[in-house]
Amino acid sequence: MDLRLTDEQLALQAAARKYARERLLPLAQETERTGSPPSRELIREYAEMGFLGINIDTRYGGLGLGNLEALLVLEEFGKCSAALAFPVFESCVGPVRAIERFASEILRQRVVPGVCRGELLVAVSMSEPQAGSALTDLATTAQIDGDRAIINGTKRWCSGGGHADGYVVYCRMSPDQGAKGIGAVYVEKGTAGLTFGKAESLMGFHGVPSSDLYFDNCSVPADNVIVPAGGFRKLMEAFDLERCGNATMGLAQASGSLEDVLEYVQERKQFGKPLLDFQAVQLRLAEMRMKTDAARLLIWRAAVNAQHGLPDVLDSSVAKCFANEIAREVCGHAVQLMGGYGYSSDYPMERRLRDAWGWGIAGGAIDIQKVNIAAAMVGRRFDQRR
Repeated sequence: MDLRLTDEQLALQAAARKYARERLLPLAQETERTGSPPSRELIREYAEMGFLGINIDTRYGGLGLGNLEALLVLEEFGKCSAALAFPVFESCVGPVRAIERFASEILRQRVVPGVCRGELLVAVSMSEPQAGSALTDLATTAQIDGDRAIINGTKRWCSGGGHADGYVVYCRMSPDQGAKGIGAVYVEKGTAGLTFGKAESLMGFHGVPSSDLYFDNCSVPADNVIVPAGGFRKLMEAFDLERCGNATMGLAQASGSLEDVLEYVQERKQFGKPLLDFQAVQLRLAEMRMKTDAARLLIWRAAVNAQHGLPDVLDSSVAKCFANEIAREVCGHAVQLMGGYGYSSDYPMERRLRDAWGWGIAGGAIDIQKVNIAAAMVGRRFDQRR
């Protein structure tokens, strides 16, 4: 097993790091202050640089590289700002991959190339008021009526809600209970019957719009069905890759914090010497480095084991759970080491701590990942209702 990156991967990583530090880092604080998402002009710039659809097939305008390459870029962008990295997340490991993988060729051609060109933003809409961790309790319905799908219901916590151009909507498409009745439909913004709730005000994720979605006899072409009823397993297979993206966004907060605090403790002096010369600081830095490296390797394992496919639930859940936990810990230590500077909104450390906490909730809470891990270890699902 060779854990070294190839020359091509290293070059892509370096290009992403250079672009992120020179182009995105100066924008990060203003994005945090205003809560405004990255501009369409900036997203088109991402596309021109080749940072959208990195692991999407060249037939649809992607680079045709693997999942690992996409995650390398995502980490470098995420170090600067989760909000500015979010379009990369959505195009490489988010709902676009479900469309590319499972939708009809008609829908693929209509959506995926536009995402890779930076012309379309696509969000996923899964949760509902009574279906978060219990995702198979979905109540939103999509009924096929001739050549149309009619959608009714309410979705919650949609990252990109009201801002994205299209939505991958998980919904109940047959009377079957539980997972058997669930599929997914693509709904474009502006479709009659789709409206949005007020913008959420969150502890972190500033610059990532979030809102409820309301469907009132919202009618879309039947060609917009991504997977029909009974396709929940396929949707979760695609979501296993999104878990790796979530883990990488958490990792980015940790690795960015570690880079910044390492520079700080060498410059900051107390009691007449740099902070780095205190053994307690050295021990803390070493612990932060070990945990950050371990998280990265778990994510890379999941990506490489399915380099051009989709990771399995065990690899992706282990990676997400560990990365989510250490991101909170590492960012918390970085805030403490920087003292008042770490707690000040004039510096990125407190933002990273708030965002790190959010990644352990989004995409499946930490404890749900642990249930997934245990289930995969023994080869069966656990029914939480019994």
